[in-house]
Amino acid sequence: MSTPTCFSLSSTDDHVAHLVLSRPEAMNTMHPTFWRELDEVLTKLHTEGTARALVISSTGKHFSAGMALETFSGAIAMDDQSPEGRAAIFDLLTDMQATFTKIENLRIPVICAIQGGCIGGAVDMVTAACIRYCTADAFFCIQEINIGMVADVGTLQRLPKLVPFAVVKEMAYTGRRLPAQRALAYGLVNEVFDTAETMLTAALQCAKEIASKPPIAIWGTKQAVTYARDHSVEDSLRQMGWLQGAIWSNAHVRESIVAMKEKRAGAFTPLSALQSFKALG
Repeated sequence: MSTPTCFSLSSTDDHVAHLVLSRPEAMNTMHPTFWRELDEVLTKLHTEGTARALVISSTGKHFSAGMALETFSGAIAMDDQSPEGRAAIFDLLTDMQATFTKIENLRIPVICAIQGGCIGGAVDMVTAACIRYCTADAFFCIQEINIGMVADVGTLQRLPKLVPFAVVKEMAYTGRRLPAQRALAYGLVNEVFDTAETMLTAALQCAKEIASKPPIAIWGTKQAVTYARDHSVEDSLRQMGWLQGAIWSNAHVRESIVAMKEKRAGAFTPLSALQSFKALG
């Protein structure tokens, strides 16, 4: 993977990966390079299996101002003049949606640390994460309606799973900003912090705690929680039985208990690196 230009990626000794949006001069707007680099980073983290939690934070006044508007008049051709062109919009959006879905499907938990504006495509992005922290000056805005379009990369599908349905409709229909304290009251964010520094410290600490658990148990927990969100209790309990039967480890349970008693970090096997079948030939 080439060195990204829209992000910086680092890791800690505690197996925490930290991805930082690094174009504050452009308010971390999203354009094709942003999408490509994010997709490459997420694929790398998913495949390697060395990181045990991911923190996504940003730089500058705003977390992200969403899609770069010039993209619509340049890099992305949205042809509405023919049925063939309109059909191609479907495939274009499916490809874009797949990148943010990689956040949701990543084998490790993802924590977003959000300062300032989280606008348009940025809402699509953070709603795919597991945990969201924000600063007191943060706000969330479904900006798409303000520029004459429907939000189309995940917000309208994931946000109703996180906050009351009427709140989603108000945000989506009006394009109004949802401030940090209301986002906290509705459950969109887990905690609000006075400064970006204290927020990032808390996000990294949470990631460190997650990374101290057996990676396969965290993987199984994420699988079960995500499945339960979209299925009935009965179906989810059945899935839980198959899942637990597949990943149960007496050794991990013993090590967790002994490490807790001895007040030390547990020693756990990392997730296996993934292989691409297509790359084996």
